[in-house]
Amino acid sequence: MLWLRSRNRNTMKNYSDRGVATKETPFEVAEASDVVITMLPSPSHVLDVYNGSHGLLHGGSHIRPWLLIDSSTIDPQTSRELSAVVSSCVLKEKRGSWESPVMLDAPVSGGVLAADARTLTFMVGGLEEAYHAAKALFLAMGKGSVYCGGAGNGSAAKICNNLALAVSMLGVSEALALGQSLGISAKTLTKVFNSSSARCWSSESYNPVPGVMEEVPSARDYDGGFATKLMVKDLNLAKASASEVGLQHPLTSQGLEIYEKLCKDGYENKDFSCVFRHFYSGDNES
Repeated sequence: MLWLRSRNRNTMKNYSDRGVATKETPFEVAEASDVVITMLPSPSHVLDVYNGSHGLLHGGSHIRPWLLIDSSTIDPQTSRELSAVVSSCVLKEKRGSWESPVMLDAPVSGGVLAADARTLTFMVGGLEEAYHAAKALFLAMGKGSVYCGGAGNGSAAKICNNLALAVSMLGVSEALALGQSLGISAKTLTKVFNSSSARCWSSESYNPVPGVMEEVPSARDYDGGFATKLMVKDLNLAKASASEVGLQHPLTSQGLEIYEKLCKDGYENKDFSCVFRHFYSGDNES
């Protein structure tokens, strides 16, 4: 049985109308479930859903779910702390060889387009035995999963992935805008990139120039996709993590400033690839 709990009432009604059972609180979901999967906007939302007054762990040290998977993009430390809390609980009923509940941090890559196409990639941290037990669930929702190590490592991998994505989008956008200014069309320069050393996901699969690719956010005025405000959130997580371990992070800081400016200029809900048009003032391809 699939149970749904969403912060959005309209979303709950939409799924309820389609025959999906819904519950009013996370605790009610936990009481009816063997496996719980969460995906939330921020660390504070995750902590509230797990530890809040009607949270998944509201029942105290004895809980029903043997496996809790959090697919939110949050900081590794929060994931590790939450995993420790879950591991200290006891199952109401033993599930196979599991006497204590386990938690996996399993954020995803691919965005809305991959979610719709079921081609997400899960980056998973936690007990390796639990990862193998949950692998079929990941394959039901996406194209694959990568085991990243202990608790929090899935969250760490996601932060690093999105940092690289943010910087690559800035580099591709800046280069394409420069090319246009020097008289090279974005379509031509994209062909050069994709057949040479500049080839990357931002140029080949998610090109930021309107008119170069179809079925990407740049083809629909940057609507849909991965919101700029979410990229700001992820870069803040990366910056905080880098500071915590004493790593220099000039590209993280510069990228964060650029995406924060886009948000201040009113583009927080546009896809982050809008940096091409609204920061670099790039042109559409005819």
